Amino acid sequence: MSQSQRTGSSGPAPFPVPPAAVPVPVPTLFLMVGLPAAGKTTRAAELAAEHRALRLTPDHWMIPLFQDSMAGGKRWVLEGRLVWLALQALRLGTGVVLDFGLWGRDERSALRWLARSAGAACQVVYLPVDKDAQLARIAHRQATTPHQTFPMSEADVDAWREQFQAPDVAELNGGQIPPPPAGWPGWPEWAADHWPSSTDN
Repeated sequence: MSQSQRTGSSGPAPFPVPPAAVPVPVPTLFLMVGLPAAGKTTRAAELAAEHRALRLTPDHWMIPLFQDSMAGGKRWVLEGRLVWLALQALRLGTGVVLDFGLWGRDERSALRWLARSAGAACQVVYLPVDKDAQLARIAHRQATTPHQTFPMSEADVDAWREQFQAPDVAELNGGQIPPPPAGWPGWPEWAADHWPSSTDN
């Protein structure tokens, strides 16, 4: 008896239809934006757990390695390597939470561009904080976990609040990335100068 007679069909058995391809999720780079004691690291930890993402916080490296937040400019070298690591992770399909603070709009624009170049999405996460709450949190942190922080005076806070550039609606909504500052051919060149260790060159 032929297969068609056994199955009751008049032709050969159809080939199985392969299942529809499952779309691969696009990894996301989360940019934590805010002043010291704004709650960035707490929120960064939440996002990392929620999205199974790699969290990169410079102070978790600077303080154990150098017992200082800046260490004579070493912070920019460290941040550059963390940017490099973030881009490698994004290219492998792993989301990243970059807990830098990112006070400057140019920093955020460069990282948004780099995320896009790595085939990733990017989300700016801004945590505003008023001065009184910021000072209270700084005092509490220095009293309870001095080994995880560094001294910050009210004068420091005032100066930082003057320097900080809050993200606008376009940044928060993932709008168009502006061009780099005058004199720079593109964001990769700007980023390589700002974070010298962020490239393999």
